[in-house]
Amino acid sequence: MAITLRVASDDDAAFLLKVYASTRDDEMSMVPWSDEQKETFLRFQFEGQHNFYHEQFPDASYDIILEDDEPIGRLYVRREAAEIGIMDITVLPERRNRGMGTSLVRTLLNEGAETNKRVCIWVESYNPSIRLFERLGFSKAQEDGVNWLMERRPEN
Repeated sequence: MAITLRVASDDDAAFLLKVYASTRDDEMSMVPWSDEQKETFLRFQFEGQHNFYHEQFPDASYDIILEDDEPIGRLYVRREAAEIGIMDITVLPERRNRGMGTSLVRTLLNEGAETNKRVCIWVESYNPSIRLFERLGFSKAQEDGVNWLMERRPEN
């Protein structure tokens, strides 16, 4: 299994919508909407998030996660003076729990250690990925309602 990244392009829009929608599957299963209504809602939400990210963080890296050259997820990272912020890391459900997220986050932690920057991510408090971040040494630095800011500071 070879995990690589490539820069996302406009040609990836349908795939990125699929990745985004996969993060909302549980939520969408609870609403009494038609498939068309769900698709419209998810497209609207995805486009809002996409536009916000690119407007607020134009210099961030927006990458497609590839497994053996096949797109399986997305990794969005902003790099600032004192921190590396993971804006989003999502792998399609059928590809999860195989170590890819761990590998990618470890790469960012190594970058943080080399540049003396903390690595952080906002995560919903009920998101199972919190276990991944805790296992990798992240701790809760802040709480904002339902979201937690998880961080790992470089070791000095």
